[in-house]
Amino acid sequence: MAQRFVMAIDQGTTSTRCIVFDSNARLVSVAQREHRRYSPRPGWVEQDAVEIWRNVDRIMPQALRDAGIGADQVVALGITNQRETFVVWDRHTGAPVGRAIVWEDIRTEELVAEMASRPGADEVRDRCGLPLATYFSAPSLRWLLDDVPDLRDRAERGDVLFGTMDTWLIWNLTGGVNGGLHVTDVTNASRTMLMNIMTQQWDPELLSFFDIPRRMLPEIRPTTEIHGRTTRVVPGIEIAAALGDQHAALFGQTCFAEGETKCTYGTGSFLLMNTGTKLIRSEHGLLTTIGYQLGGEPVTYALEGSIAVTGSLVQWFRDNLGLIHSAPEIETLARTVKDNGGCYIVPAFSGLFAPHWHSEARGLIVGLTSYITKGHLARAVLEATAWQTREVVDAMNADLGERAGVLRVDGGMTADHLLMQIIADVLDVSVMRPMVAETVSLGAAYAAGLAVGYWPDLAGLRRNWHLAARWTPQMDPRHRDEEYANWKRAVELTFGWATPRHTVDSGQF
Repeated sequence: MAQRFVMAIDQGTTSTRCIVFDSNARLVSVAQREHRRYSPRPGWVEQDAVEIWRNVDRIMPQALRDAGIGADQVVALGITNQRETFVVWDRHTGAPVGRAIVWEDIRTEELVAEMASRPGADEVRDRCGLPLATYFSAPSLRWLLDDVPDLRDRAERGDVLFGTMDTWLIWNLTGGVNGGLHVTDVTNASRTMLMNIMTQQWDPELLSFFDIPRRMLPEIRPTTEIHGRTTRVVPGIEIAAALGDQHAALFGQTCFAEGETKCTYGTGSFLLMNTGTKLIRSEHGLLTTIGYQLGGEPVTYALEGSIAVTGSLVQWFRDNLGLIHSAPEIETLARTVKDNGGCYIVPAFSGLFAPHWHSEARGLIVGLTSYITKGHLARAVLEATAWQTREVVDAMNADLGERAGVLRVDGGMTADHLLMQIIADVLDVSVMRPMVAETVSLGAAYAAGLAVGYWPDLAGLRRNWHLAARWTPQMDPRHRDEEYANWKRAVELTFGWATPRHTVDSGQF
């Protein structure tokens, strides 16, 4: 009998990848294509959903060719995606009404500020687990419905469809205008601000508050479920899982037990803790979200700390300032100095996410003197990621009343050993990286394989997790406290820079 495999599509913020895994969770092949990012106005971030679909059309066959296998050897396909990013398209033609609006986009600042003062605003977080912020899909969808002529009428007639990127890809893969499935999973739906976090269904009160027509929304399904078969690109493969990228990383890191925590370091960074069947409402600026849902079982909840800018700060350092030629060079440059020289960079390019939720904050570099070199700036870039992680971990510890002893990490930035050591130092905990770095894609593959019985149970998935590297704290406690105090002073200086000033009071958590 021919060997069997699982395929994953990872539709990320900067690129889309298709990866084939074997039963030992080994990467067999990977095909990847980047897509363009558009910023037509300050604060606007868009992508071309058609370009992303065309990339999928290219990379799925390429991944099969590179693996030397046929579609009949793929038992299941799992899809994971950048969350909150969405597209609206015509049901009859398949054409988007405009570019996809990306999770980093902050065009709805004024709308969010106005919504925060409306009757019923206080109930939004209770229903969906999320604070009113530009980050999530609903405000941008409302903006789009108001901005595009006749779009609301078309939505109310059911002529246009809304979807996060998982929905867009599944609809196209299963036929598009010829019977494509309009579905999403609970993790992606939980990031729209339109799903009730307790019932896992579209919430009538939230739809009314944001004025979103129900007919344009997809059906919400569990994370692991056979949604259908592909009829396009590579026909005949069962789509057996869909989940947001950070939830996929939680799954790929095998954080299946209550209290287990991971942080993915990519464009932004996202720390999730499995809270089991307990729905914990944060009082310290974290998000209550869905971890995953296995078939018809009860959902597994999670607490999340979302950091908007980490890897993208390194890209800014490279592309906008030109101080390095490639992202890995930042570690070499940062190692030319022993510390930051008193310089701190707070990368509030799109405001500040967890635990502050200041949409009006803007980035700054503070502590500049004639002593500062580009090496100090490189060090400050890396430390910005570490201190932002510390803020989220502190909030999580405060919510739970206990301190996590280890942090599992993944994502492209974990290749930077200096950064990982700095994170261990500022957190004062061990940092562990698994052998398989592609945990987002692996999590999608795990979920799909579990749905079809390729892997029998969660315990079997745990056995595939192997330690690649560990970093332990080495920083003097007094120095850690002094540096953290300086960081917090720098963060406070970013508040209130842009207008309108809209903040999420920590009392709402």
